[in-house]
Amino acid sequence: MFVGALVLDLLLPADVGSLKAKRAVVRPLVAALRRLEVSVAETGALDLHRRAEVSVGVVAADAARVGEVLDRAERVAADRPELQLLQARRLVRSDTDD
Repeated sequence: MFVGALVLDLLLPADVGSLKAKRAVVRPLVAALRRLEVSVAETGALDLHRRAEVSVGVVAADAARVGEVLDRAERVAADRPELQLLQARRLVRSDTDD
């Protein structure tokens, strides 16, 4: 069994001036990521208007599958014209890792 995590650091548009406006930008991204059948949540920069951290988690039988799913999730975020993907960090672990 392999577990993968992807943390996306995002810059939101300049016109996002409230947390309500932030939610209007982040919520569609989270919905699009969920269609990949992954766990996803906004995990950081919760009180900042123009920044967002969204994390994705996946479990699969092999590391290659985990990598494929995380690649797709990263592309979903990177392809959204209203967002700028500043950084994507990933972690893949096996149940046999120490």
